[in-house]
Formats: sequence, structure tokens, C-alpha cells
Amino acid sequence: MAAAGDVLHLELAIAWEVFASAPPDHADGWYDVHLCGPAPVRAGPFTLEPTHGLDALAMADTVLVPAVRDVDQAPPGDLVEAVRAAHQAGARVAALCTGAFVLGAAGLLHGRRATTHWAHTATLQARHPDAVVDPDVLYTDAGSVLTSAGKAAAVDLSLHLIHLDHGAAVANIVARRLVVPPHRPGGQAQYVTTPVPTGGEHDLVGLLDWARQRLDQPLSVTDLARRAGTSPRHLARRFNATTGQAPLQWLLTQRVRRAQELLETTDLSIEAVATATGTGTATTLRRHFTRVVGVPPSTYRRTFRDPAPR
Repeated sequence: MAAAGDVLHLELAIAWEVFASAPPDHADGWYDVHLCGPAPVRAGPFTLEPTHGLDALAMADTVLVPAVRDVDQAPPGDLVEAVRAAHQAGARVAALCTGAFVLGAAGLLHGRRATTHWAHTATLQARHPDAVVDPDVLYTDAGSVLTSAGKAAAVDLSLHLIHLDHGAAVANIVARRLVVPPHRPGGQAQYVTTPVPTGGEHDLVGLLDWARQRLDQPLSVTDLARRAGTSPRHLARRFNATTGQAPLQWLLTQRVRRAQELLETTDLSIEAVATATGTGTATTLRRHFTRVVGVPPSTYRRTFRDPAPR
């Protein structure tokens, strides 16, 4: 693992737990894990003493870059150079969460699909426009360069690496030890709370509130424009400028978010949720919900509502 500056301790601990402890009967050929970096490395409330300097990355087969705390601060130059050199020497490089910003600074995301925590995907894309940043997935695999989404997605990527190196059976053993599924369905979208402009920030606030209170009703662009006292074409321009979406796209997003809320907090059937959110039939809800969230409504409900087993 390569670390420098101020890293996030959870992702670092996840990587250590997954790769430093061989499952029973698989100690031979397991990973030889070292923390490489300058001394000391800050990891939240902890101060760590690396076992090797960054120059040791030149001998690594796989380099894991844990999450950085501040994505607005340029990553340490010596870390960036060491990660770049390790990749050029043939190492596989994997970033956990915001560690993707280190890979971007090293030039490893150019032309490659990548992700990071959903709160920072737009920043990553803006900073590295030649990368193909996917905000919806839990991890990406571009061969020699891999990235993961936020926090717990570090587990998903780590299990994927074990699957690649040791096969599905061993990855399943490690997953059982960690008490996590070997593969989670869907992507980041099911964990994202979509921000909605509120208060007096824009001139559509009254219209958006009015529409959100009527999601169970059929609403058209004409209905919204009539309520706003403008033409449908002008309303579409204002909607795009304010929300980044066309009016019907925004309505669909709000219907899906309302469906998420009902699936989390009520026992309503899928058909009843479809009616309450104005999506019509259960079939239509399933289609739209799966496209927006990444998993069907029933899977989402099990994930976010089922009580933990006692």
C-alpha cells in the first residue's frame, strides 16, 4: 500500500484486513503486504510508521492507494511520482475511494474508466477531463488501473482483486470472514441522496415544491409551464439551468426518490408504490427504478429496510 500526507483510516484498514490475513489453507501464495510511504503517515486520529519508503513500490506487483482526506489539496508529489513509476514498471495500481485523485495526478486515468466517492465524481471528471468517470458503479477495472467508490466499496474492489488472483471460491471465503456479500448488486446510485435546490436560491423553488407535492398525479411539461406562467420551451431552459435536467427527467427522478422513501419506510406493495409516485404500474416503476437506482425495487427494499438478523 502506498500512502503519504493525510489519508483516511477506514480504507487503509480495510485493505490491510483483506490482504494481510490469508484465509485458512491459502497461506501459500498469499499477499505479502507492506505499508510504503514517508514517516509518519497521518490516518485520521492515528499516526502510522510505514515499513518501507515509497521507493519500494518499484518492486510491487500491486499498489493500493488509500483514500486521501482532502481532494482539493494536490497529492504529495513524491507519492504521485512513485505510483506513476510503479505502474510504468508493470505494477497493477488500485485506488480506494478518493485515492483516485492520486492516480489522476499520476496520469493513470487518461482515457480510462474510473470512479470515486459519488460526492467527488464531478470534481474528478472536471480535473481529469480525459478520464471516463462513472459515478454509478462500485468499482472499475481497466486492467492495470482500478478504482473504487466510497468507503465500503473498497471492500468490493478488494474482493474483486482476490477473485482475479485466486478465483471465486477464495474470494467467497474472504467475504464470509468479513461477513459481507462477495458481490453487491447495483452501484452507487442506490446510496446517493440527490440534492434539490431549496429556499430562495432560484426562481423555480415554488414550482418544484408544488410538483413534489403532486407526484402521485400525471404532470406534463404543459402543466408545469402553466403553473409557472411561462411557455414550455422557456420553462425547459429554466429547468435545465437550475436543476441540470429537463422537466420530465426531473419529474422522473423525483418519482423514483419518492419511491425509495416509501420502500424504506412503509409496507406498501410495489403496485401501491407505483400508484403513489405516479409511475403507473409496478412494471413501469420497476423499469424506471432499476435504470435510475441500479437495482429493482424489491432488492432496494431488502437492502435498506430489512432488519438485521438477531
